[in-house]
Amino acid sequence: MNRRSSLISLITAGAFLASVAAVSPALGADDRAGADHAPGPKERNAHWVAAWTSMPQLTEPSNMPPAPFTGDDSVLTDTTLRQTVHVSVGGDHIRLRFSNAFGGAALPLTKVSVALPLDGRAGTGAIREGTTRRVTFGGSASVTVPAGAQAVSDPLDFPLAPGSNLTATVYLADGQASTSITSHPGSRTTSYLRSGDHLQDADLPGAATADHWYFLSGVEAWSRSTTSATAVLGDSLTDGRGSTTNGNDRWPDVLQQRLAAGLGTAGTSVVNQAAGGNRLLNDGLGPNGLARLDRDVLSQSGVDRLIVFEGINDIGTAPATPAAQKQTAQDVIGAYDQIITRAHALGIRVYGATLTPFGGNTGYDDPDGFREGARQTVNTWIRTSGRFDGVIDFDRTARDPQNPRALRASVDVGDHLHLNPAGYRDLADAVPARLFRQSPLPAGFGYN
Repeated sequence: MNRRSSLISLITAGAFLASVAAVSPALGADDRAGADHAPGPKERNAHWVAAWTSMPQLTEPSNMPPAPFTGDDSVLTDTTLRQTVHVSVGGDHIRLRFSNAFGGAALPLTKVSVALPLDGRAGTGAIREGTTRRVTFGGSASVTVPAGAQAVSDPLDFPLAPGSNLTATVYLADGQASTSITSHPGSRTTSYLRSGDHLQDADLPGAATADHWYFLSGVEAWSRSTTSATAVLGDSLTDGRGSTTNGNDRWPDVLQQRLAAGLGTAGTSVVNQAAGGNRLLNDGLGPNGLARLDRDVLSQSGVDRLIVFEGINDIGTAPATPAAQKQTAQDVIGAYDQIITRAHALGIRVYGATLTPFGGNTGYDDPDGFREGARQTVNTWIRTSGRFDGVIDFDRTARDPQNPRALRASVDVGDHLHLNPAGYRDLADAVPARLFRQSPLPAGFGYN
């Protein structure tokens, strides 16, 4: 080899090594050879994926921030609000979503930060010192969210492990000039409120508490293209009534744990878009399922699957007459068909979960069994119509074999409608893992 060839070879090799160094993350002492690192900001085949969500709702009077944080015409003036959330997938880069969907005025967020909670716990007001990072919006520390709108933060370099808890702290200097505010009452997670600017404080001693989330509606992670989100459209049975406060043991939480440990399913984020009392057809606690589908599912980052487990409140609140229940069953089925059509148009697979029993529930069970008949009609359609891309048989899992119109006593929280943590674990275990393995969409998908 002559000197010119040698020089060219050295230059080529150096350029190659430099290019590798530019796109490859540095390996730490604890990294394993061949480990799958989180993608960098400029890396191809990466996208934003919803890692945690909460369904925005208009806050009821009983769920407003505690005194003195709710005034006659404003809330959270000169207040620090600290909340924890449990993420599904993780990554090295995250961003936050804040919702003012139901605000009666603009929502001015003065300062926002994220941190890791002390000891990784949910529902704590303390954070691990040294982990706090400021969140910005278009490069600014503050943002004003117009009424009815949302705000997405700038990407933030913040390593976050899958299945971990994240603390988000907000300081509102001026509060929100309305008592119509956006929240998620059924957080089953404790939030902390303290007067003054305590954004950077490691703890909030003497803070007031509320088991609700306010304003924060999403956390997203920058993940590989093989990572995706499964949204769950549901009511209190998915929101976790009967689950453990600060325990993160709703059935979507437990399902996420299963998938994270499974072969071929670890890249699935399960995000909970449910609310107690929610219905498919009519507004109740929050907008009806058909009305909120675009906001809560179709516009969420990285969603390619949807589980629909909703309709029991439509049946339970309709009159217990043959005509009313026949019509309600038809309307619920029609709502499912519309949801499937709209989701399929965006390449989203839709899985239907059968409705669980309510026999013996004071509000929903009727002595003539008209509502039970409607439930059976709906469940038969879910199982046999072929419209859903997969069926999850929660009814078969939760019902009493000796009395199929009622829940098994071992999973009944006591009201004969909602489940206890053991029951929610049974629901999670009943979801087939094969539904979440990556596969091409079939030919003609989305035609209807």
